[in-house]
Amino acid sequence: MNKTLLFVTVLVIATCGLIYELIVGALASYLLGDSITQFSTVIGCYLFAMGIGSWLSRFIERGVAQRFVEIELGVALVGGTCAPVLFLTFALTDMFRVALYGSVLVIGTLVGLEIPLLLRLLKDQLKFKDLVSQVLTFDYLGALAASITFPLLFVPKLGLVRTSLLFGLLNALVGLWSTWLLAPVLAHPVRLRVKAVGLSLLLVVAFVFGDRLNNYSEEHLFADEVVHATSSPYQRIVLTRGKRGFSLFLNGNLQFASVDEYRYHEALVHPAMVRAGKAERVLVLGGGDGLAAREILRYPEVKTVTLVDLDPAMTGLATRYAELAELNAHSMADPRMHVLNTDAMEFLREGQDTWDVIVVDFPDPNNFALGKLYTTGFYRLLKKRLAPDGVAVIQSTSPLYARRSFWCVDTTLKAAGFWTQPYHTLVPSFGEWGYVLVAHEGTLQRRPLPPGLRFLSDDTHATLFQFPMDMGPTPAEVNRLNNQVLVHYYEEEWRRWN
Repeated sequence: MNKTLLFVTVLVIATCGLIYELIVGALASYLLGDSITQFSTVIGCYLFAMGIGSWLSRFIERGVAQRFVEIELGVALVGGTCAPVLFLTFALTDMFRVALYGSVLVIGTLVGLEIPLLLRLLKDQLKFKDLVSQVLTFDYLGALAASITFPLLFVPKLGLVRTSLLFGLLNALVGLWSTWLLAPVLAHPVRLRVKAVGLSLLLVVAFVFGDRLNNYSEEHLFADEVVHATSSPYQRIVLTRGKRGFSLFLNGNLQFASVDEYRYHEALVHPAMVRAGKAERVLVLGGGDGLAAREILRYPEVKTVTLVDLDPAMTGLATRYAELAELNAHSMADPRMHVLNTDAMEFLREGQDTWDVIVVDFPDPNNFALGKLYTTGFYRLLKKRLAPDGVAVIQSTSPLYARRSFWCVDTTLKAAGFWTQPYHTLVPSFGEWGYVLVAHEGTLQRRPLPPGLRFLSDDTHATLFQFPMDMGPTPAEVNRLNNQVLVHYYEEEWRRWN
């Protein structure tokens, strides 16, 4: 047996094993939200299953090489097809969680069998101390390779479905070359080669049609026709077209529907713009679709708009996708616009500039990565960057469907030292939606609204700040970086409606 090739085998199977774990965790986070919970439970179950596999390896007493190749082919089949199978299960059935953790347990058990069997195959080739150190070294190197290439290379370039199929193919090829590597100790090498070649061809075909598999599952996942879909290192971006015009989804969550987005964006932008001492310099955090910028650019006094959005794929889509660029009135190409693709918290922390108006248009706090952007730490940074007579506005989820979450945002802003004025409006695609207007102090002027609005008028503007009893203030804790209570509120409240 060639020891070098066997150690390369260790490297490859370690990389594949961790890739499957990351795929399932990312997919669960995308479909179920709350990335911390999903990754924590997936990783815990996966490691537990690997322990089961390691324990079961003791019962394989004969034909170790034969079993090793068969296990490689099993990992290739189950791991390679896990992403398309889980997408289809989510779209077509109510058994997603069963399929999710079933996949984790099966893949983890098979991966847990691999290394113990390889150690037994190599035990006569090396001293025990050299055997363990070298096998574990290559195992950990494989894990490092997977953890770096998965978010930076494979997901952005291939997406979850094709990444899954590619590494399944890699596992199948490991099984195939092992039939030559271990030929002297294999009982039926030809039979195994036929199985490995057949499985490899199946995975190649699935990889070629990977986009069709993904589109098929998304067509059933979304009510309307999917007209554009792409994966970035940060999120899955999907545009659909149907009776509500076209809609944008990020990680499966609706961001706007073109039929009524103007109600959301007019309510988001104009109450702050008409109350600021002046509106020459405006900062938008989030809002990579360019729709908030469209409303800001209605004001002739605006000299510069800085838009900070983490994902260049989103801001690029708002510029290049014709239908979205038309909807945002080509705001992203306006000479007053300056687009920066960076983390909003780092942006606020590093600079010293102040803005007359700040519009915070982040997605809802449905995971801890987003929840940090709703904490006292973030809002204190925001306060330092708001001009003395400036006004900021924060989209703050629904005060009807997620009442405690909404008032948690208000409570957190007050704890950060802001004067606050909550308000809400009806957006049919979302239902009742809430915002919080903030300033250094409560004496705000009021200028006329710009012409050309479709929803807001002087009369409707005044009604935004009136709350009925079922949406009124309710006690809530302050959302801090070390507790992220808002994410827990949000998940608990929205679970009742979804």
